[in-house]
Amino acid sequence: MIKLSLSDYNAIVDYACNNLPNEACGLLGGIICDGVKEVKKVYMLTNIDASPEHFSMNPEEQLTAVKDMRKNGYVPLGNWHSHPESPSRPSDEDKRLAYDKTASYMVLSLMDRENPVLNSFQISGALSEKEELEIK
Repeated sequence: MIKLSLSDYNAIVDYACNNLPNEACGLLGGIICDGVKEVKKVYMLTNIDASPEHFSMNPEEQLTAVKDMRKNGYVPLGNWHSHPESPSRPSDEDKRLAYDKTASYMVLSLMDRENPVLNSFQISGALSEKEELEIK
């Protein structure tokens, strides 16, 4: 299970909408207690691909985010990205690029701009399994 505050969820949606028509992306930092991941900080990063179909995170921003996590006593929990025109599920490319089977991979669908959908997944090879996501 992974927990995300409503304010962080809204920040992700706002950032993703402001980056349309391209995908937006970022990292998730937080704590793990009794197997439950709790997001304490969401990092908004630049999609250097500037593409509506895929993303690459700015490496300098990634490093800055990881340093900030360490400074605050957080661990990297995973990442998030948006799908401007497709469902909230990992694409084949997302699965291919997933490097850590313990990480959470959140995908925000903006297909219906009035009703964004955020899901979290754990990915191992070609398999993705939906992870329980609590937003409050």
